Amino acid sequence: MRRRDVLLAGSAAAAFSLLSPAALAQARAAGWRADRTLVLVELAGGNDGLNTVVPYADPVYQRLRPGIAIKRETVVQLDERLGLHPSLAPLGAAWKAGDLAIVQGVGYENPNRSHFRSIDIWDTASGSNRFLTEGWVARVIGASRRQAERLADAVVLGGGSGPVSGSGLRAIAMADPQRFLRQAQGMKVAEARPANPALAHLIKVQHEIQDTAKELRLVLARAPEVRAAFPAGPFGQQLRVAARLIAAKAVVPVVKLALGGFDTHANQPGPHANLLRQLGEGLAALRTALAETGRWNDVLVMTYSEFGRRVAQNGSNGTDHGTAAPHFVLGGKVKGGFHGPAPDLTRLADGDLKHAIDYRSLYATAAQTWWGFARTGAFAGHAPLPILKV
Repeated sequence: MRRRDVLLAGSAAAAFSLLSPAALAQARAAGWRADRTLVLVELAGGNDGLNTVVPYADPVYQRLRPGIAIKRETVVQLDERLGLHPSLAPLGAAWKAGDLAIVQGVGYENPNRSHFRSIDIWDTASGSNRFLTEGWVARVIGASRRQAERLADAVVLGGGSGPVSGSGLRAIAMADPQRFLRQAQGMKVAEARPANPALAHLIKVQHEIQDTAKELRLVLARAPEVRAAFPAGPFGQQLRVAARLIAAKAVVPVVKLALGGFDTHANQPGPHANLLRQLGEGLAALRTALAETGRWNDVLVMTYSEFGRRVAQNGSNGTDHGTAAPHFVLGGKVKGGFHGPAPDLTRLADGDLKHAIDYRSLYATAAQTWWGFARTGAFAGHAPLPILKV
């Protein structure tokens, strides 16, 4: 099997499980909510926050972006100052319903503008001068493994394993469940137990992959029909698979997705509008699908990206690597609205926005408020944000 189709992390492949009501109650008593899923959406490349959540009434915005500023008359106005890019219009229903939160000015101290280093910082919940080897989800969930039975810690449907990478996490990556099932079924697995430790481990992994496939087949067979119209393309496929897994009540604390192409150095308007269209239509379809299947209250959707873009456009009608940016948090238990101060374009740091909210507070919100892990050392004292109705 190709590396993309199964991610071997920690004890290798994992299986899915459907928890009984008694098992769910036991999990809650043990300190975590097994019936709750976090959907992480990576906007790979560094999304331009100012053209996503647009300060349309600020004359400085228009002045610094004469060629790429979103026109006031096209903005989806959310209040008298801020609005959404027109491609994000499908999120309007979530905003009106109060289950879309926009967390503004998310970043960290001493920001790094390298794609590779900054996404590593976000994936591991580290400071800019600290290097960690495990993803933040792995450190939170891996440390709590013995608290309750769950057979899959994470499913990666797009992008790298990032936040779920680590020796203590059981995770699988699959671009296509049906392909995964076909390949697992065709795998020839040795029954012998060789003395060579490396070979013995490989055989163990193969057995676990086949066990995973058996459980996945059962989960998908029980999944209710998902009728929502997801956008065409890989990101839409990721969302559709996520909706089926969640609707089937597969016990998977984390589903990780990715939408790439946000490194918009040149000719930004067209490509960025297309990416935001996929994001808006996709998240709206996920909301519809999970609401129809009664699961929207059990899901927390959170976007993240390695950095925002610089405030002023560059000479190529695009934007270069910046710092802070807004991020979306959606779900039936979300306190909708703006959280954090609006961007101040008159008080910049070397041409970049100053961050107002440390990104680790978003992670702490997921770990402590959403899942219920009261104590975790993964976030260096960053407190959860009051954005959830739990």
